[in-house]
Amino acid sequence: MENIIIISGKVKYTITLEPSVWIFDDRRIDLTTYFSINKVISNSLEDYTKAVSKHWDREIMEGAIYPPTLKTEKKFEKEKVLTGTFGIPFKPFLVNSEPADDAHTLVIHSTDGDYEVLLERAFDLILAFSDTGKPLNADGPVHVYFGDGSNQQDPIKNVRGFTVK
Repeated sequence: MENIIIISGKVKYTITLEPSVWIFDDRRIDLTTYFSINKVISNSLEDYTKAVSKHWDREIMEGAIYPPTLKTEKKFEKEKVLTGTFGIPFKPFLVNSEPADDAHTLVIHSTDGDYEVLLERAFDLILAFSDTGKPLNADGPVHVYFGDGSNQQDPIKNVRGFTVK
């Protein structure tokens, strides 16, 4: 129960978060590179088209059979998941909770104290949930990073919940 985090307050829906399952979520981001690369706003239709095009080109070049490189790539991805440092954007969870129109602040509850963040800035938060393949048991279950990386060296730790005010 200590790993469960709840988003409550001035929201239409109370959201329950379980960080241990995020390792399987496709929205996870690699925190070792996230703050160092330039952010590019992506168009999902354009991304899909590029992915399909890349796959089609590959089939034309290599044939439709599955060469050993595909198995190697899958093994590399599994290895990356088991040893990586990952986070997940907070935005989808906050959007799904549907904050009230008069809500303006997100309170991050931590055993170290409460932190208030403007709701507009809260949509950019990143929740770190693993470090080198291990869950954040000692000072977790999540660490909170600001989207701009301004607290990258000193994230908010020991998070126990979120309240929209």
